[in-house]
Amino acid sequence: MTNMDKLYEAVEARGPVCVGLDTDFSYLPADFVDSTLTKGENIVRFNKKLIDATKAVAGCYKVQIAYYESLGLDGMRAYAETLKLARATGLPVIADIKRGDIGSTAAAYAAHIGGTEIAGERFDLWHEDFVTVNPYLGIDGIQPFIDACNKENKGIFVLVKTSNPSSSQLQDILVDSKPVYLHVAALVDEWGRGAMGASGYSRVCAVVGAPHRAEGARVRAALPHTFFLVPGYGAQGGTAEDIRGFFDKDGRGCIGNSSRGIIAAYKKNEKYGEHDFADAARDAALAMKKDIMG
Repeated sequence: MTNMDKLYEAVEARGPVCVGLDTDFSYLPADFVDSTLTKGENIVRFNKKLIDATKAVAGCYKVQIAYYESLGLDGMRAYAETLKLARATGLPVIADIKRGDIGSTAAAYAAHIGGTEIAGERFDLWHEDFVTVNPYLGIDGIQPFIDACNKENKGIFVLVKTSNPSSSQLQDILVDSKPVYLHVAALVDEWGRGAMGASGYSRVCAVVGAPHRAEGARVRAALPHTFFLVPGYGAQGGTAEDIRGFFDKDGRGCIGNSSRGIIAAYKKNEKYGEHDFADAARDAALAMKKDIMG
């Protein structure tokens, strides 16, 4: 069984909600912060509460590395600990790292998937099940990740049509009467053909933003055997109706992501006080699941 199959089964069992642990320090309630601890240590405490509250409804977790990198070594320790806490649930974990480079640099970045060798022994440093990658450099920037995925039984999510409004500046440009994002989709299909799992989906997956419903439907038609990670629900304007169009013909193969809409839900609802942030996150994840599944 591939990690792709594990993700498929988790979504089938729990629903199509990915909880994004894209934890900015400003999301932490003021009365929760322990002044004797570092920012990173406080973020880990916050994330643990969120994971404990949402693990029964989440299909997977996504951790955006930028929020942790911005805090230096303290943040990277928090990143590693957060990945460990998320994986302890038994659910798949997507590391949102959006790497893209060539040659030896790409191979070095692929250590996120393949691990690294220290004193003749191999170590998986991060224990990430999937990573996000940028395809702008073509196969030179992707092949090291595919090689690591095939070796370690892991997966990648390739940026195809992103959720931000200005994605159209590049991704919608017509080349041979076809937008660039569909050319990328064709490459994702090509790259994934040799890495199919028992579930019928490839370990080479796609990121397709929720706010772009029509474009997402075109990508789905081009990629019937590709699993989609769909960011942009809620805070970025994506709706459940948008996301429903990203599922395959059998109503499968897709998971919607919400980050601050879940982990900072207490800020948006007067029903919850600061001390109720974990309950608010759980309720937001449940509401998102119900919204998408109808």
